[in-house]
Formats: sequence, structure tokens, C-alpha cells
Amino acid sequence: MATKSSVLVTGASTGIGATYADRFARRGHDLVLVARDKARMDDLADRLHREYGVAIDVLPADLTAPDQARAVETRLRHDDRIGILVNNAGANVSGSFVEQATDDVERLVTLNTTSLVRLASAVAPRFAKAGEGAIVNIGSVVGLVPEFGMSVYGATKAFVLFLSQGLSYELSSKGVYVQAVLPAATRTEIWSRSGADPASLPPMMEVGDLVDAALAGFDRREPVTIPPLHDVEQWDAFQAARQAMIPGFAQVQPAPRYAPAA
Repeated sequence: MATKSSVLVTGASTGIGATYADRFARRGHDLVLVARDKARMDDLADRLHREYGVAIDVLPADLTAPDQARAVETRLRHDDRIGILVNNAGANVSGSFVEQATDDVERLVTLNTTSLVRLASAVAPRFAKAGEGAIVNIGSVVGLVPEFGMSVYGATKAFVLFLSQGLSYELSSKGVYVQAVLPAATRTEIWSRSGADPASLPPMMEVGDLVDAALAGFDRREPVTIPPLHDVEQWDAFQAARQAMIPGFAQVQPAPRYAPAA
């Protein structure tokens, strides 16, 4: 029987990351857990090892700290046992854009985009050389909906989607699978950590349902998985409309609507 690859999961101490760890351990994969909270990861690792017998390494790291992020990058770059990266670590900041502190915005962008792309960049060349591997990037439907008013968070998640689609285009021919997962509101600690009032929160998907749906998309090798979207034809139409515009981008003259006023 072929040995199953190890899975590195970021943001693994709780919520979506911890649930991914549980599901991959249940499938028989060894794990590398990455997050800031070592105590919670140790508890999770002990439980998963007892229940599933898999080997689990705990790698505490704050991915907004360059030296700590580099340690994770090094592990991804050189540990040939790791065949799946789950880029889940992320955060939000409460308030409107004008209310958010600039330093908080910078940390949000660093965690949600810079660390994610650096980890993908660290592991993708090895995967491409091996002709196999998978990168799962956790985005959000907010990245498609500026009307939600979560400008910076949504922009980071739009980045995640575009990056995932671009990497899928580049790497699929080399045997590397890239999946973007776009949750909607999911019951995790991100809400309390961002200062949201629990009484004001809308109905939410349970985290287990979200991850199980995402893994169904993973098994089908979907490039984009949107668990809350029941009418997949809407996504197909969105993609078709976007692709229909591509030939128009090659025009060398401005559209007539931009002609100077007479």
C-alpha cells in the first residue's frame, strides 16, 4: 500500500483548520499543524493521534512574523513527506475601513495574503518537480461581494481566489492540484476575535459541514468549491461572462463610450 502524504494545515488550532486536521487524520494522513496557540494544537494532536494513530508534528508560528513564517516555508520546501498544503490561516478586523487602524489592516493583509502566497511559493516548485501535490487555499465568498462592506478582508479573499485560479492554470499540467474554497458565514472563532457582537450575527454554516463539503470538492478536483452555493449554474454563468470579455481586452482603441465630448 502506498504511503499517504502528510498534510500541513495552517490556522490549525481551532475552527476550519482544526476540522481539516481531523478529517485528514481520519483518512490516515500524518499532519503538521501550524498556528500560534501551541497548547491547543498539542491537545488536538494528542486527540487525533489517540483516535486515528497518525503521526502529528506541532509547529507553533505566527505567520505575520517573518522569521516564524520562514520556518514554515523551510519545512514545506524540504520535507518531501508533505504532499498537501491547506492554507487556512486568516483573520478579519472589525469596523469600516475608516475605523480600522492602519497597523491592523497591514497585519490582516500580511496574514491573509502575504503568508499564504509565500507558503504556496515555498512548496509549489517541489510539487511541480515531483509531478504531484495539492494546495488548498481558503478564501471567502466575501471576495466576490464588495456590497458586504468588508473592504480589506474581501480584497484579501479576492486575491486568494485569483491566485488559486492562476496557480491552477499554471500547475495543473504539472500534476499539481490547486483548490480555492469559498465559505460564506461559518461558525468559527473569527467572529469573536474580530470583535463582532454575537447577537448581531446571521445564521451560519457549521464548520464540520463546511469542511466535509470542501473535501468533497477536493476529491472531485474542483478548482473552485463554494459550499453554500446551491445553484452551480450561477457560478458557471459568472465564469462564462468573465471569459467572454477576454477578447475585448485586446482592443487597441478605447471603447466609443470614452470618446472625447464634441
